[in-house]
Amino acid sequence: MFTLNVNGKISVCNTDKPLLSYLRDDLRITSAKDGCSEGVCGTCTVLIDGKAVKACVQKVSRFVGKHILTVEGLTPREKEVYEHCFAQAGAVQCGFCIPGMIICAKSLLDVNLNPTRTDVKKAINGNICRCTGYKKIEEAILMSAKYIREDLQIPPSASELKMAQRFKRVDAAEKINGTGIFVDDIELPGMIYAKAVHSKYPRAIINKIDISKAASHPDCVKILLAKDVPNNFIGHIKQDWDVLMAEGETTRYVGDALALVATYHKDKLDEVCQLVEVDYTELKPVTSPTDALKADSPLIHADGNIMSRAILQRGNAAEAIKNSKYVATKKYQTPPQEHGFMEPECAIAMPEGKDGILLYSGSQSVYDEQREISNMLQIPKDKVHCHSQLVGGGFGGKEDMSVQHHAALMAWHTKKPVKIKFTRQESLDYHTKRHPMDMEFTLACDENGYLTAMKGFIIADTGAYASLGGPVLERACTHAAGPYNYQNIDILGMSVYTNNVVSGAFRGFGATQSCFATENNINLLAEMVGITPWEIRYRNAIRPGQVLPNGQIADESVAMAECLEAIKDVYESSPYAGLAIASKNSGTGVGNKDIGRCILSVEDGKVHIRTSAACMGQGIAMMCTTVLCETTGLDPALIIHERADTVRTPNAGTSTASRQTVMTGEAIRRGSEKLKVELDKGLTLSDLDGHEFYGEYSAKTDRMGAIKENPISHVSYSYGAQVVILNKDGKVEKVVAAFDVGTPVNIQSVEGQIEGGIVMGLGYAMTEDFKVEGGYPKTKLGTLGLMRANAAPELEVILVHAKGKIPETYGAKGCGELCLIPTAPACSHAYYRLDGKFRTELPLKDTFYKKSKNK
Repeated sequence: MFTLNVNGKISVCNTDKPLLSYLRDDLRITSAKDGCSEGVCGTCTVLIDGKAVKACVQKVSRFVGKHILTVEGLTPREKEVYEHCFAQAGAVQCGFCIPGMIICAKSLLDVNLNPTRTDVKKAINGNICRCTGYKKIEEAILMSAKYIREDLQIPPSASELKMAQRFKRVDAAEKINGTGIFVDDIELPGMIYAKAVHSKYPRAIINKIDISKAASHPDCVKILLAKDVPNNFIGHIKQDWDVLMAEGETTRYVGDALALVATYHKDKLDEVCQLVEVDYTELKPVTSPTDALKADSPLIHADGNIMSRAILQRGNAAEAIKNSKYVATKKYQTPPQEHGFMEPECAIAMPEGKDGILLYSGSQSVYDEQREISNMLQIPKDKVHCHSQLVGGGFGGKEDMSVQHHAALMAWHTKKPVKIKFTRQESLDYHTKRHPMDMEFTLACDENGYLTAMKGFIIADTGAYASLGGPVLERACTHAAGPYNYQNIDILGMSVYTNNVVSGAFRGFGATQSCFATENNINLLAEMVGITPWEIRYRNAIRPGQVLPNGQIADESVAMAECLEAIKDVYESSPYAGLAIASKNSGTGVGNKDIGRCILSVEDGKVHIRTSAACMGQGIAMMCTTVLCETTGLDPALIIHERADTVRTPNAGTSTASRQTVMTGEAIRRGSEKLKVELDKGLTLSDLDGHEFYGEYSAKTDRMGAIKENPISHVSYSYGAQVVILNKDGKVEKVVAAFDVGTPVNIQSVEGQIEGGIVMGLGYAMTEDFKVEGGYPKTKLGTLGLMRANAAPELEVILVHAKGKIPETYGAKGCGELCLIPTAPACSHAYYRLDGKFRTELPLKDTFYKKSKNK
């Protein structure tokens, strides 16, 4: 028995368990988050006698007689200061790391109210943030110090909200003070806990699954096998992914689930899972796409190892290359990348109504969950009610089913509430990754450096299942030619099945990989022509009225040249500066259905924004509220943004492809115009109580390969240029980014998205290394190489505005993906200027961050 003082109250713990488990499970203090249970991420940080400590790895016995503080125990004054400063600075995106960051801030400010930025970086260096790039968090802590030091009063909230304004995010407070609910924060009466037994091998025949010992365990509730699944194949686009694999089948990767185990107590799950006995015949895995393409390669799926193809052809690339003055041809290789969101996957499912299922989740689309779960259970969609909680980061990694379908399946069979949560290691090992790609690109230009043609070949490793592999491959091809003005293009891409971890959606969505190749090739052409890398880009940068390589005419919202102008001086200021540019579509485009929807309902004098557009931290609530207030002039205090819910919120599509600001933002604008008509009549919200205003926007685009002279592939594109500056030792000192994202909705959010994307891109380029050997993931969170605050360089964001605007959402365009696409090639260019070594693989080798092994 251990007596503890938690937030000034005495409590008793009967067993010597991890402090985090006691706080969350026994005391229901949920601000401390379980991000890794390994003492690595810092989301569980609490204050012990004034010192920041990670609660997940130390037992309660260590803290007897000590004072334990979480954000729930802050004084009212401290709470109001942190709520204001973190929101004002734009320091909150997904919010999962924020309570831990605030505890670190308090540990610093309790002893030093005049900290430097270096002091702040040191204080939070044990905590990882994957969203912000740390700059906004550092500014929030420095601002908090000023408010406390000078006893400043918190200013009143503004009553007017417009586009392109600095305004505190409307969802920030609950993420700061710990009252916001993530799925794992929910506990329900009678809830049981479930977990899948995963394959021991990436490729093996399952001879027999014996559950007899596991089923006889006194804590076991139920064990499900493939025969218990009404429809055993699901998938985001292609239904090729087994819910549970059956005896006689051959596994495809180590994430394959063979049995689903439920217990009364979560601490018994591993014990019961280990009693499930599986007899395998191990087979040699296929771990490279080139091996998978060989004639004698075993088939990973019955329809062949080529999952999809993509072809983009315009003009006559071969002839144009033949007649060009200069030609650069290189092979490039990019690796898998782990999303690294701070909230591991978690879902709760339970019976609802007659034969229905209610699911609490943190995904990127409640309607995709509904579709896949109803398909699995073979029940009508309206029998599957999916309701989102806060989402602790996504970046594409929460588009596929991970735990949601298994939770629903177990709840369907047991008629009990069921929680399934990945451990951090399970999350690393089983969820999708960025597609590794092998690429060969040829780029040509004339004697003056004007681009003439591109020929490219891409092989993408989609891993064991399709996931989003088809659309990712398409984006890699459609964006490969870059934001330039030339039209002789011949690109072939193939996405290939292997026995590796599944590849899927990831911020940048294929464009990240092909941009790395193209931007490096363009540096080679600049050398051949005898002009600077900046000049060759400026000469060729797409301008309004010109034609993109995919045939689409650039509209008046394009400011690629202006982005280059904005960073010219900083690029020329250092001999070790690297440059790259990029573009990224807003919306799924290429002829796909692409619809944003909303309902604005007036209830008790307030307007409820109801849309299923998922927020993983990018700021959907802020975007929707801003567009509504811009349109109607209403006070933002009168607006409530609801969580995505298949019963309450209409289907606005997946939060992917940088689409929600344009698609759902325009739907909000259209619904708001209808509300404004009534308000302009002199009616008040009280008069309109019970009224609903529907908004919908459907983007019209042409399919990839459409036989049109100038097809519309996407409704809009964002553009950006980045400069990465190294010191003489090869360490990144500063990154400057000039971005054309149209009209910024919320200044802090846009800057924060770009800053976070830059740091994620720096990790992809130099420090992160998700190792897979023979189909087995070999990476832990602590060895992954995610950048921490002390490694993040100075960041500067310049928002560039074009002369024209797109008509949707007051001219706003997406920025969440674009921000990391040019980072890796800018890094490789910087190192090329530093040491003359032309690098064609990521992560970059022989750098300040990754030294050569032979040195």
